[in-house]
Formats: sequence, C-alpha cells, structure tokens
Amino acid sequence: MAPHPLARIIDQLKREPSRTGSIVITLFGDAIVPRGGSVWLGTLLEFFATIDIDSGVVRTAMSRLATDGWLERNKVGRNSFYRLVKKGRQTFDVATKHIYDPQPSDWTGRFELLLIGNSQDRDVSREALKNAGFGSPLPGVWIAPSGVPVPEEAAGAILLEVSAEDDSGRRLLSESWPLDRTADAYLKFMKTFEPLRDWITRRERLSDADAFTARILLIHYYRRVVLRDPLLPTALLPVDWPGRAARSLCGEIYRGLLPASEQWLDRNASNENGPLPPAGEELARRFG
Repeated sequence: MAPHPLARIIDQLKREPSRTGSIVITLFGDAIVPRGGSVWLGTLLEFFATIDIDSGVVRTAMSRLATDGWLERNKVGRNSFYRLVKKGRQTFDVATKHIYDPQPSDWTGRFELLLIGNSQDRDVSREALKNAGFGSPLPGVWIAPSGVPVPEEAAGAILLEVSAEDDSGRRLLSESWPLDRTADAYLKFMKTFEPLRDWITRRERLSDADAFTARILLIHYYRRVVLRDPLLPTALLPVDWPGRAARSLCGEIYRGLLPASEQWLDRNASNENGPLPPAGEELARRFG
C-alpha cells in the first residue's frame, strides 16, 4: 500500500530547518482569525503534536512571537490564550489577498517605481517590499505592477509611475524578479501536494485531525512560494508559467479539506469563552 501522502509531507517538513514560528503565523491567519482570533495554547500543542514538534519548541516559539510583537498572550488562571496583534494582523491581511483571492487581470501596462535613498531606510524596507511583491533591479530601486500597495515601511520612498511594454520592460522584469526560482518553487510545491489531491479525489478516508494538519501545511508551503511571487500580469509571464496550475491545485485541495478541518476545530479548539465561534462567509469564499 502506498504511504499516506500526509506522512510524506510531514517527513519533508522535518528535514527543513525549524519553521515552528512561521507555521504558528500560518495557523493563526488561516484557521484562527476567521473564528474569532483567539485560541488556547493547548489547542496549538495538540496540532503540533501531529507533526512531531515538541511542546517545549512550540512554547519557545510562542514566547518569541509575543516578544517580537506578533502575538499577545492572555492568561486565565493557569491557561494561556493567544491572538495575533496589529503587526501580525497587518502582515496576514496583505498575505490573505495574495494567497486566497483571484489574481487581478486588469493590468494597465504601467509599473510603480520606488526610489529609496539612504542605506538605513533600505534595510528596514527591503523585507516588507519583497513580501508585498516588489522586485529590485538595482540597489535602492524597487518595482511592481501599477496598483500594488506600497507597504508603510517604504512610505518615505520617491514614487514614480513608468510604462514598460517593450524589450527594456522585459529586461527590467527579468532583472527585478528571480522568476526561474519562483517557477521551480511552484513545481516543487505541486510535486509535494499532487499525491494529496489524488488521495482526496479518490475519496480515501482522511480523519478530521489529518485534514486540519494537511490544510495548515498546504497553506504554509503555498504561502512561502506565493508571497515571493509578484503576481505579474499574464501578458508579462512565460507561456508555461506554473503559478496558475499551482494556485488551481492549492484551491482544489483546500476546498476538499475544509469541511473536515473545520470539524476538527469545532471539536478540539477553544478560546477564553469555550468552543471557537463559527467562521464567517469569507472562509467559504477562499480560492473561489
């Protein structure tokens, strides 16, 4: 009998450097924010046990995320409850559009060009700009298709709008984004998750706990690729661009896992007031 596809995904995760904090942020943004935003530490420990991450490692990651301003802790008696605070919410709100919403198709043929002066400002804004989908052809110069919001870390930049439809535009693109690396990452994502899609399509039995674990790891892996993708207009992408197929695969698996994974939350997850409230309509619209 072929190994359960989730077991292979968890094995792959274990071979990577520790990403516990990153998985925590994915879990909050994907599963907890739609259901009120707060969750008991015990619920998180139960989830991490399914991917063989020790409770001590999780507690350390939670403390670090709280210290760094991503999460806030609320103690009730001996129990700890966590929620994403402003920094975490803003980061995930931007990411949410990138991950779950259909891609905009109404490109104007123009680009936002940002010029950032001194090196101190450059360092502060670099990560935020990358995560917002900007590419950089030269030090201090950032570019994105027109309409991409400029993150607040780069609010002091000089902002120009340029047209780049000819060969120089294509050169600007190829020097601003490592599209080959992004394409390879999408192909690796598909290779990792296609067996899970096939498993769901064949209606193989998947427990609620496995469905929830698979859902979080699916978004964890997809988020890492898609947030580095500038989501360029189709007209500017190679004909065989794998981003479209990866998004379609991710959406298909996500919708297949959603009912059972929400059932796991219904039965196992709690906040300060007891079971988590039901999710709003935005959850059903993801990958719509």
